[in-house]
Amino acid sequence: MSDKHLSTQFDSELSGVSTRFMEMGGLVEAQIHLAIQALSQFSQELANQVTATEARVNAMEVDIDREISSIIARRQPTARDLRLLMAISKATANLERVGDEAEKIARMVRSIIDSGSARSLPSLELRVASDLASDLLRKALDAFARLDTAEALTILRDDNLIDKEFDGFVRKLITYMMEDPRTISPSLDLLFLAKAIERIGDHAKNISELIIYIVKGADVRHSSMDKIESVVK
Repeated sequence: MSDKHLSTQFDSELSGVSTRFMEMGGLVEAQIHLAIQALSQFSQELANQVTATEARVNAMEVDIDREISSIIARRQPTARDLRLLMAISKATANLERVGDEAEKIARMVRSIIDSGSARSLPSLELRVASDLASDLLRKALDAFARLDTAEALTILRDDNLIDKEFDGFVRKLITYMMEDPRTISPSLDLLFLAKAIERIGDHAKNISELIIYIVKGADVRHSSMDKIESVVK
């Protein structure tokens, strides 16, 4: 078998696993969208749909990791190809955790509905943060598909917006509980829900850092923005 034929097969395998990753990303994006809708409408039905999707997300993570392990064992890739495979594996793990956060949101929505306090809580305050988190993940996946380091850098900067929304919501929620102690239990559900939304933004940030790792060969985790900017530029 010619080297050219082997190279073509390898490229096809890389493309295949990349496509599977993007398919998983689309599924997780849909899961988040459903979770946000469930929160906005306090819908038991939509919350249940989020939970039903969880098994598919988990299965895709296992399948992608199995394929990556097979490619590495058979092809022994080096340099950028190896970085790409390692990054897809890590990004897949982040997507699975985003799915976990979406399922957590659905679980909290059901808990709030069961408490009978759904309409009296300031849940709409979370809409801005949830929209930001969803948008960040979409941008991170688009940037990953294009290996766009400039967009990855923008996402890393924008993650701070979600953190600020979370901090502001926590302050409002504490005030709300102090004014009406009867809402403490469902309000704590909202607090955990807000944290789940914040974590979605964190995972989008992680995926963006992996884009820089693939293209630049630099691990920028836990680095300052100044250092990351110098690596990208």
